[in-house]
Amino acid sequence: MRIAEIRLTPVAIPDKPLLNCKGVHQPYALRTIIEVVCDDGTLGLGESYGSSKALAGLRKAAPALVGLDPFHLHELHARVLAALPEGGGINAKSAVADHRLTDVVTSAFEVPLMDIQGKLLGRPLYDLLGGKVRDRVPFAAYLFYKFAGHIGEAPDEWGEVMTPQAMVEEARRFVGLYGFGSLKLKGGVLEPALEIETMRRLREAFPSHPLRIDPNGGWTVETAIHIARSLEGVLEYLEDPVIGMDAMAEVAAATSLPLATNMIVLQFDQIAEAVRKGAVRIVLSDHHYWGGLRASTHLAKVCETLGLGVSMHSNSHLGITLAAMTHVAAATPNLSYACDTHYPWTGVDIIEGGPLAFDRGTLAPPPGPGLGVGLDRARLAEFAALYDTCGVSERDDTAYMKQFDPGYERRVPRW
Repeated sequence: MRIAEIRLTPVAIPDKPLLNCKGVHQPYALRTIIEVVCDDGTLGLGESYGSSKALAGLRKAAPALVGLDPFHLHELHARVLAALPEGGGINAKSAVADHRLTDVVTSAFEVPLMDIQGKLLGRPLYDLLGGKVRDRVPFAAYLFYKFAGHIGEAPDEWGEVMTPQAMVEEARRFVGLYGFGSLKLKGGVLEPALEIETMRRLREAFPSHPLRIDPNGGWTVETAIHIARSLEGVLEYLEDPVIGMDAMAEVAAATSLPLATNMIVLQFDQIAEAVRKGAVRIVLSDHHYWGGLRASTHLAKVCETLGLGVSMHSNSHLGITLAAMTHVAAATPNLSYACDTHYPWTGVDIIEGGPLAFDRGTLAPPPGPGLGVGLDRARLAEFAALYDTCGVSERDDTAYMKQFDPGYERRVPRW
C-alpha cells in the first residue's frame, strides 16, 4: 500500500476579538485540512496551521510523499527534510515564538498517516501510541479578556470582558456550559494589579478549581516576580511570564510557583538547558510543532525522566486537531494537568456530526479506528470558500489591534 494522492484545503473559521499581549485576534483564524489517500482508497485526515509559510511548506512537501508506505514514518520525516532543505520557521513577525517548518510539516502529515494505520488495523489511534491510560481527558477553560465585537460588527454573544468581575462571569459561563474543572487566563493584557485581582476573584468564585495564567512573555522579570509572589497559593502554575531562558530561570528562582512553558522549550534540544538552569518545571506539548503524535509521547517520557510535569498547548483549531490531541493525551501516563483548548471559542467544525462535546470538562477519544472522525464536506467547502474571500492570509494580532487603537504599539514585554 502506498500514498496515491494528497489534498490540502486551507480554511478560514470565525474567531472572536480575544486579547493578548500582542494585540487582538482577527475575525478569522486559518487552518489547513489535510487528506491523504492511499492506492486502495483508505483516507487519512489531518489538520495544521493555515498561515502562508506553513501552507507553502505543506504544498511543497506533499508531492514528495506520493508513493510512501503510510507505516514508514521515519521515511516521512526524511522526505520532508529533503523537500524543505531551507527549513526555517513558520510564524509571522508579530509572533513571540517560532516553530521549525520541518517539524510542523512532518507532524501535519504524520497525523493522517497514523489515521490510515488505525483504519487498516481496525484500532483507535491511541492504541498505536501505547494504549490509553485514561478513558477521558480533562481540559481547561481558556479565558480571554476581549472586546465586545469585531470592527464594524455588533457585540458577540460573549460581550466585552475587560474587568476582573467580567472575567469571573465569563468563567462562570464556561464552567456552566462545559463543566471545566480547571481555568486558564490569557494574561499580559491589563495592568498587573488588575490581572492579580482577576486571579484572586477567580479563586474566590472557584475555590477548588486549579488556576493558571499565561501572559506570553508580556511581563518584565521584576513584574513577573511581583505577580508570582502575589499569587503564590492561588495558582497551580505560571506560564511563560517572561521571554528567554535566563529570564525564566531568574523568575523561577524567586518564587515557589512552578513555571510552565510553550515558548522557551519548543524542541528537544532545548530541554537540557532548561533543566540545567532550573527555568521551568512544566512543559506544554503540542504535536503540531514538536514533530508529531509519537514525538509528543516521547517528550512526555523525557519529562518524566527529568522530573518535569506535562501539560498540552493549544491555539485556534477544529475537531481533527482536538481528536488528535485527545488521543495523545489518553495515551500519555504522566499528563499532569488539564489540557488547553481554544475549541469552545470556535463554535463551528468541518467534522461529521458537528463539534465534539465536552462532558464535565472532559473528552473521550472519538470512537472508531484511527482518529475516529470524518469530514463534513459541505462544511469543508463552506469554510474553504470563506478562506478565499475573507482577506486574511496571515495572523497579525498587532495590525488588527491598530484598527481599534491607532496609537497601539507592540511591546513585549509590555508591563
